[in-house]
Amino acid sequence: MKNRLEQIRKQRGISQEELARVLEVSRQTIGSLENGRYNPSIILAFKIAIYFKMNIEEIFIYEEDN
Repeated sequence: MKNRLEQIRKQRGISQEELARVLEVSRQTIGSLENGRYNPSIILAFKIAIYFKMNIEEIFIYEEDN
């Protein structure tokens, strides 16, 4: 799954540390999400979407394997 988390976070001037604090996860988790090494739980995906006032689909892009 791809995502636009880093792009959205930087556009809004929010650091990884600040986002991690708000979402109650580690900064490493945010970095792993942004680098595509980690897919969020559905709960974390909702928290991120709510924080940015966006739909999950605007942040996370599901790509089906063919």
